[in-house]
Amino acid sequence: MQQSAVMELKCPTCEFKNTNDRHANKNILKDGSYYRTSDRKRVQRYLCTRCLTRFSSSTLHDCYLQKKRHMNGLVARQLVAGVSLRESARVLKLNRKTIARKMKFMAARARKDLLTFNKAQKRAVRVQFDDLETFEHTKCKPISISLAVEAKSRRILGFEIAQMPAKGKLAHKSRRLYGRRKDHRSQARTKLFETLKSLISPFAEITSDDNPHYPQAIRKHFPHSVHVRIKGGRSCSTGQGELKKVGFDPIFSFNHTAAMARYRLSRLIRKTWCTSKCIQGIIDHFSLFAAFHNRSLSP
Repeated sequence: MQQSAVMELKCPTCEFKNTNDRHANKNILKDGSYYRTSDRKRVQRYLCTRCLTRFSSSTLHDCYLQKKRHMNGLVARQLVAGVSLRESARVLKLNRKTIARKMKFMAARARKDLLTFNKAQKRAVRVQFDDLETFEHTKCKPISISLAVEAKSRRILGFEIAQMPAKGKLAHKSRRLYGRRKDHRSQARTKLFETLKSLISPFAEITSDDNPHYPQAIRKHFPHSVHVRIKGGRSCSTGQGELKKVGFDPIFSFNHTAAMARYRLSRLIRKTWCTSKCIQGIIDHFSLFAAFHNRSLSP
């Protein structure tokens, strides 16, 4: 443990902190140590002389009481490399329930890291926004992922995930099997834009496709911004990247990021054996990807 961390040591019961003054009475004293087998480290124990509470340097850590905490990073790295939860359990020789628990834990940490990382950057002045679709349990239960990406850098600024009604040939079958699904995409866009207000310039240029629902939402939350609408088009051929049949892709940053998400998340691959049992699993998995994606872009 670093010396600065010892100076800031706090009792978990009475919340008394040791001071930096060498002449002040030290109420938190060292009280032996123990060997933690999960990561093969020796952990310092402490005694608070005010309330007689004994605790260790790991008590206030977010990994407190976790077993195999050294596997957290490995699990997260597997899950953003196109590996499913079951395959991660086989590769790392862990139980599937352990993988699921660690994904939830690392996803909560990733959401905090994503917000902290974006607030440390300059406000974006060119933003690309659109939705990509997936499903939970069955294709009759589609899910929409609203995603905002900074142009050029491809930095993910934020995302929101919501359910949507089925459309096309599956609409009738979906209503027959599961009833009418509520459309929560508008609420998700509102929540996303509220988050983006502190991350992008109020005079930013926001580029999206010609979805008829986007202009009203963007005008409401960013009245001084410039909204550029692009007519959608299909890609020219596999491996051509930003090339489209209509020419250069004007929202390449978004499309490239969405393509990377489909490549790195097993449940988002177009033709996959993996499905999501609930929408929270999609949120957690995409949170891991967003944090990993932004860290991989930084030099």
